[in-house]
Amino acid sequence: MDRQRRTFTPEFKREAASLVLDQGYSHIEAARSLGLVESALRRWVSQLQQERGGVTPTSKALTPEQQKIQELEARINRLEREKSILKKATALLMAEEHERSR
Repeated sequence: MDRQRRTFTPEFKREAASLVLDQGYSHIEAARSLGLVESALRRWVSQLQQERGGVTPTSKALTPEQQKIQELEARINRLEREKSILKKATALLMAEEHERSR
């Protein structure tokens, strides 16, 4: 009998971690009240603390600010890859043109 893995939205994770960080719940109390495994809640609390400190996570961000940073970083990476491709294509075309003009 396979247990289905539950998935949670970044908003839910942020609110769950906020119970511990902002509302004074213990990890155990918050996890039990939300029906979570305590280790998952501890990860979310740690991640939220880091994000609030300005650290961009490697996993999906919880705070809207860090989500925007991740989106912008992904866009920059894509644009840099496209720029590299265009540079290589231009160099190739220029080399072909140079060979034809000889």
